[in-house]
Amino acid sequence: MTALLVAARRVIDGSGSDGPGWAVVSRGQVTQRGTGAAPRTPDREIDALLPGFIDAHLHGARGVDFGTVGTDPHDAIAWHAGRGSTALIASLATGALDAMRTRLTELSPLVRAGVLAGLHLEGPFLCAGRRGAHNPDLLRSPSRGDVEALLQAGDGAIRMITLAPELPGALDVIPLLVDAGVRVAIGHTEADAATVARAADLGASVMTHLFNGMPPLHHRSPGPVGVGLTDERITVELIGDGAHLDDRALDLALRACTGRAILVSDAMAAAGLGDGSYTLAGSDVVVRDGVARLAGATAIAGSTSSVSDAVERLLARGADPATIAELTAVTPARALGVDVPPLAVALDGGRVSRVG
Repeated sequence: MTALLVAARRVIDGSGSDGPGWAVVSRGQVTQRGTGAAPRTPDREIDALLPGFIDAHLHGARGVDFGTVGTDPHDAIAWHAGRGSTALIASLATGALDAMRTRLTELSPLVRAGVLAGLHLEGPFLCAGRRGAHNPDLLRSPSRGDVEALLQAGDGAIRMITLAPELPGALDVIPLLVDAGVRVAIGHTEADAATVARAADLGASVMTHLFNGMPPLHHRSPGPVGVGLTDERITVELIGDGAHLDDRALDLALRACTGRAILVSDAMAAAGLGDGSYTLAGSDVVVRDGVARLAGATAIAGSTSSVSDAVERLLARGADPATIAELTAVTPARALGVDVPPLAVALDGGRVSRVG
């Protein structure tokens, strides 16, 4: 592929710089960059050059479920990379404990090789009443033995675990996970605000897809949403695909959680394939008009989008590219302890595209 010289009115790299600049891009990677005017006539002129997106919560794409034992994840990784998500925290939904351990051993080499930025266990330590698409027969309360077995299988690749803090034993294992370098996320929970705050006291630092998988905000019983909106220690995930959150709810979270909100896709295997019947975590899912729901139910079951879809929606509503960089690269990198990806995404006329 011929190298391209790209000139941008704004280059935002996560370091605080924001001004005119240029970059030479070859095979989708930035090989040279500078500030000010380009050294020659550019091949492309764009509005803004940003870091690649970090997607901290996604289950797959193109028919691939990251949690399925024996499945090659590369098609799903490539689909998201082609839409600007250059660092992925692959999420494994609830499965049988033995199968989850096996899958961790299969995927952990990809983390060590840098193909994935880490692994996320969304289950099995979730509340049955807020399970979404997770198989209720496989949910369980956490024990020290189960957590240690998962950590051993992950061999340092587990970046985050979502749990419901009201479950028996949940508060006891949070310090164990934090000491192991794992981010504890609160999600799929019916916990009251006091229990959520206690989990944060013990080291929980993320809230899995705020508003979804938890009781709605109530003025006398604020629950997880109330804590997520007000506790500065907690980074909140937001699914901005237009189906999971009304734009007003998204705006509320973005205003309340400035500097600690991240966009995630929560994409499942149907992403990139269109409407039809699929499975997620052993549950039957039907995708209609791009929205995935449990078969025969109204519950949303993941998304069919990428982070870039949420970015385009925000850009269309007037979001500043610097805000996009915070939501998709700077804040998730800080919250999850990963590097800000190299500059790789162009915002051109309000649309997102890979450079190169």
